[in-house]
Amino acid sequence: MTISTILLITLALFVALGFAFFQYLYKSRRKGRDFLFFGIRAVIIFIMLLLLINPEINKIQTELVKPKLFLLADNSKSIEYLKASEKLASDIEKLKNNDLLKKRFDVEPYFFSSEIRLKDSSDFNNSQSNTYNALSKIEDLSKNNSSAIVLMTDGNQNIGRDFSYYKSKENNTILPVIYGDTTIYQDLAIEHINVNPYAFLNNRFPVEAFVEYQGKESVNATMEIRSGKTLIYSEKIGFSENKTSAIVNTTLPATSIGIKKYEVKISGLTSEKDILNNTKPFSIEVIDERTSVLILTDILHPDLGAFKKSIESNQQRSAEIKTITEKFQLSYYQLIVLYQVNKKFNEVVQEILNSNLNFIMVSGIKTDWNYLNSLNLGFTKNPTFSAQEIFPVYNKGFAIFQFEDIGFEDFPPLEDKFGNIEMTGNDFNMLLFQKIQGLQLDEPLMMVTNSKPKRGFIFGENFWRWRAKSFLDQQSFAAFDNFFGKFIQNLAASQRKDRLTINANNFFYANSEVVIQAQYFDENYQFDPNAKIQIKIINQDSEEEISTEMLLNGDQYEFRSSNLAGGNYNYNVHVVGGNISKSGTFEIASFDIEMQRSNANLPKMQSFAYLNETPLFFPNQIDGLINELTQNDKWKSVQKSHQISVPLIDWYWLLFLLVLFLAVEWFYRKYLGLI
Repeated sequence: MTISTILLITLALFVALGFAFFQYLYKSRRKGRDFLFFGIRAVIIFIMLLLLINPEINKIQTELVKPKLFLLADNSKSIEYLKASEKLASDIEKLKNNDLLKKRFDVEPYFFSSEIRLKDSSDFNNSQSNTYNALSKIEDLSKNNSSAIVLMTDGNQNIGRDFSYYKSKENNTILPVIYGDTTIYQDLAIEHINVNPYAFLNNRFPVEAFVEYQGKESVNATMEIRSGKTLIYSEKIGFSENKTSAIVNTTLPATSIGIKKYEVKISGLTSEKDILNNTKPFSIEVIDERTSVLILTDILHPDLGAFKKSIESNQQRSAEIKTITEKFQLSYYQLIVLYQVNKKFNEVVQEILNSNLNFIMVSGIKTDWNYLNSLNLGFTKNPTFSAQEIFPVYNKGFAIFQFEDIGFEDFPPLEDKFGNIEMTGNDFNMLLFQKIQGLQLDEPLMMVTNSKPKRGFIFGENFWRWRAKSFLDQQSFAAFDNFFGKFIQNLAASQRKDRLTINANNFFYANSEVVIQAQYFDENYQFDPNAKIQIKIINQDSEEEISTEMLLNGDQYEFRSSNLAGGNYNYNVHVVGGNISKSGTFEIASFDIEMQRSNANLPKMQSFAYLNETPLFFPNQIDGLINELTQNDKWKSVQKSHQISVPLIDWYWLLFLLVLFLAVEWFYRKYLGLI
């Protein structure tokens, strides 16, 4: 309470006493009765003035805060598969209902699989387990308070970061309890497969398989990759007590278009208890991304052949050389190379500009720069009749796409008409700068635009010399063709934007979540959040059909389901009220990742316990766990004090007192006959 408030209350007291004195005691003859009226009236006036001043009264509140005890239990199928579900469920009830624990802790049970959930009971019916995510989220709930976390799991995790490397926060203690058979049997398993979802036709795509071994004996195993009954790849691998894992990398051919299914299998043991984890399927979609390039010219030059050979070094690209007088259809090509333009190119150039087609402009001695300047492409040049030699300088700051310095400083010069290039636009990124007579310039030798349609420029002829020099240096055209291929790939990227786009995998494991995402754009290619997107999914085997509306989630529409049975599916996504739709297929493999372990993962749980400096408990040691929790002084209740300010007007008894004194005065006056 401030000094000014205290002064106001003091003044209110004097005012109340003074007013009552002059009303009842000043020149009064009945001193006894008037003293009583004086006291009552002084109290009434003081209370009313006090309520008007409304001072704030500070008071201290205390509460006893018990530490949290989180029971974090694994609710995945592997617990049921390892026949530990009944024991885990009974232990949860035992911990939750223990009187000593409830007296000392605030007990909260949680269950986790792919996500953490608060449930009254477990069902052990989830197909994924993410222990690291569960531990991280449960510690977020504890905030800054000291808490204990009992982790009850078999140690088998199939998604997320490796929980054995999880370190608890300083104010928390994690006590792990392992469930399931901890006996280590001899076992081989395909742990994980890395593969891109797409591959290009006639290319080879990489496959990376992680194989694990449990056992003490040295064994030899064979890993195979099959497509149907056809053996695609085979490799022998040796394992021992010290070598318990292997990574197999290979590349497979993509020989036909469509979704291709494969199976990875590891074999070699006759005494394996669990063979479900010896095989794992995967699939990829082979797509045809061929790029057709048109090279237009009015002159003959060795550069034309060099362009064609470099472009066609990639089997996904083809190039045609045509003169400006020949017949051709520009819309057939993804990229047009305009070699040393002049006025004869005008009709073609105007069609390219009006249709927003991608192109590369190559200049040289025969280029009509007056015509080129008239096109307003973002740069101009005032040429002379003499030629100049231009050496390339690698731009380390180029970031549109990645390419290496393949020895540009040793390349022979290109030739162009003498003159400075003046940039009139800022939509360009330079791959190579110019160097003339030993002086590096800020002018471009090769550059591309940032925006679409994509445009590339090469200021100089005799490009073929670069390719030849690269071959002389490295005995191969590969490095140069790779550099030029990236240049072509960037410029040949389709500028067309579909109004409806779909993002979906073509392969899922059984019981995993199937996610199909879609984006829909209006006619101005702005995302439309008000559209109604319908999806229809049909099981090709049972012909069972699901039709539902996709839900808006941020800047995309989504369909999610974890209940689809194994099999092949067709789906169709269409915009309600519009003539726009897209279709696709996916497969759900009958492969339950939660049943790929025949025992609990004791080494991982031991590693986790060691990292967190805590003992590892077994199901028959629950009483010992309870003793640890109840007898360890690490967890104590904390008494917290809070100072709160309460306005005097919130004191209801003061209002009651005011009413009481007013009533007493009225009844007393009535009794004396004064009213």
